Amino acid sequence: MTKVLVIGGPTASGKSGLAVSLAEALDGIVINGDSMQVYDGLPLLAAQPAAEDLAAAPHRLYRALAPDDPCSAARWRDMALAEIAAAEAAGKLPIIVGGTGFYLKTLMKGISPIPDIPQTVRDALNAQLAGIGNKAFHALLAEKDPVMAARLAPGNSQRLVRAMEVLVHTGKSLAVWQEGAPVGTPAHLSFTLVTLLPPRAQLYAQCNKRFDVMLESGALAEAAAFTKAYPQQTAAQVPLKKALGYPELAAYQRGDITLEEAKTKAAQSTRHYAKRQMTWFRNQLQADLVLESNDPQPVIRLLRG
Repeated sequence: MTKVLVIGGPTASGKSGLAVSLAEALDGIVINGDSMQVYDGLPLLAAQPAAEDLAAAPHRLYRALAPDDPCSAARWRDMALAEIAAAEAAGKLPIIVGGTGFYLKTLMKGISPIPDIPQTVRDALNAQLAGIGNKAFHALLAEKDPVMAARLAPGNSQRLVRAMEVLVHTGKSLAVWQEGAPVGTPAHLSFTLVTLLPPRAQLYAQCNKRFDVMLESGALAEAAAFTKAYPQQTAAQVPLKKALGYPELAAYQRGDITLEEAKTKAAQSTRHYAKRQMTWFRNQLQADLVLESNDPQPVIRLLRG
């Protein structure tokens, strides 16, 4: 059996630092499992690993895709399996780390098989959404697929388009496909899941502090350059536009809100997202070990038995 260590948890919890410490201690390779960090374009706002972390241990699947090359859970799973195989061949411990719980669940538990959707179908629906707006597009989905529409918020452009494209191309609701038996992961992989769930007050303080550090490090200039590179595209076309803090900084740069309002709203969005992640990891995946801090020693003891 090939051992694979998986580290999950909310944003700003210290997962990346824990992964680097474990990679150094256990001769591992850190493999990204975060849906925003897989893209190039917003290294600060997407909380990409710092230069010292990249120097301390090998990292894979960070900045692997262009911002307008949308990634799905199934696509990420295939990329992750390739990196796990490469780590295995090199005699290294694969360490998957990220806060996108559905990605991690897809890797460990499998995913329902859904036919590939032609890019032309996706492009047409993205154009339709941009033309009529999210509210009208959501209403249209509700007419055609009330089950999926009830599950999705009108503001979630990427998932709205995903639900509609599956319906248009296959004639069946995404909900029907998701009820199918999942395609499992290779049987020779043995996963150990560690979740990092700090006390809520501590986590919220870390969320607030991290956004301040991002601003001090140049996040405003980064957001401005990204907006210039992708001025008209929607978040469905450029998923990285959903990176925590980017919508608020873009609103500030358009003159819609003040910088102080942008800081307040971005910190609040980060805290709300972290809270949802905490709930997801507690309820959706059974961890082998739950940590409140990013001390690597309990994980090392667990893996060494």
